[in-house]
Amino acid sequence: MTTEQFTGRIESGPPVAVTPAASGAGLTSRTPGGAAAGSPAAASRLPSLTGLRAPIALAVFLFHAALPFPSIRLFADDSPAHGFYRAVAQVGGLTMPFWFALSGFILVWSYRGNEKTTAWWRRRYVKIVPPYIAGWILARVLVEGVDGSHTTLAQGFLSFFMLQSWVPDVPTNFAVNNVGWSLSTEAFFYLVFPVVYPLVRRIPAQRLKYWIGGVVLAVCAVPLITYAVIPVGTAVVPNEPAHSANYFWFAYIFPPARLLDFVLGMLVARAVLTGRWRNIGMVGSGALLAASYVVALNIPMLWGLRVACLVPAVMVIAAGAMADSEGRRSIFQSRFAVWLGDISFAFYCVHFTVLELTRKLLGDRLFSTPATIGLLVGQLTVSVLLAWALFAFVERPVTRRFSRSRRARAHSAARVPEPARM
Repeated sequence: MTTEQFTGRIESGPPVAVTPAASGAGLTSRTPGGAAAGSPAAASRLPSLTGLRAPIALAVFLFHAALPFPSIRLFADDSPAHGFYRAVAQVGGLTMPFWFALSGFILVWSYRGNEKTTAWWRRRYVKIVPPYIAGWILARVLVEGVDGSHTTLAQGFLSFFMLQSWVPDVPTNFAVNNVGWSLSTEAFFYLVFPVVYPLVRRIPAQRLKYWIGGVVLAVCAVPLITYAVIPVGTAVVPNEPAHSANYFWFAYIFPPARLLDFVLGMLVARAVLTGRWRNIGMVGSGALLAASYVVALNIPMLWGLRVACLVPAVMVIAAGAMADSEGRRSIFQSRFAVWLGDISFAFYCVHFTVLELTRKLLGDRLFSTPATIGLLVGQLTVSVLLAWALFAFVERPVTRRFSRSRRARAHSAARVPEPARM
């Protein structure tokens, strides 16, 4: 622990100019090796990392749309329904390592030096909590009804306060808004970042590769520990009934286990910033990620969910950041891709509600394959439009208004010099 930690400050790192996340302007960058803030390199954006969120969010949507649940399924024919689900069955093994590692990477990359811990927490939680609560309310009212007939009072309480991922109970993990468990886990990452970040900064640059390798090995150990220590129990994973729900919770949901993904992202960010990362480019990294997903589909479930895609995912993240820092073009830098990336968090908060509400409104009817594809396109479109509304009218204005205290805003305004007069 440092003195700054006891006085309420995160250990200072190299300063970097940061565009407020709420503005939708994307991330700012530092060049590998740590360019000084204010330089052209330091002021450049990282649109590729924002744009990369779009295909990841789409993959999550497809996985949830394919779930073999009566509250989701639209296909009348078992064959396409089964084929659709099997094709996306391990999407969680690709997207969750990507999201959690990306979060750690971004927080290190965009960290503001000399910021009070409480101010940092305020910025992060103001960013995620309002959209989360809005998504929770939509799910509670539109899908479950105001009586909350599908959840207990305890489950509703835990999910509202982002605590559901700590309970070894699948119905609680997925209560109200199915996707909320991952945001519960993300909230834990934000809580511990002020403690973990100074430790990561102290690692000598030349030793980062050993720490990265160690964290990867620790992730590989998670399934082994799960099988050796966690009781099998009688509960099963709803969409994978051959697998233990206890195993699934500990390896895939439990926040301390997922902290490894987050820390790996932090370490990779430091490796890129200090010029210690060997980059094979976005095309090569993307090809490895696609290949790793095929592997994930063909190995035991826990290994596919936790191990197969992790390293290729961080390689893609690092490649995107380096492409932007070095001024190279990528397809994820387009205005449309960046816009989709900007609204991706809001999309994540609302899309499952759209899927369930569609099924609820359609009653018991099932549909042909062409009709189902049309409905899926419609669900995706509605989810994007609803996400835009949530981003434009909740996430962005609330973040702009409340991410800093009134005193901090007044102090900042007082430091702005008056314009020169002719």
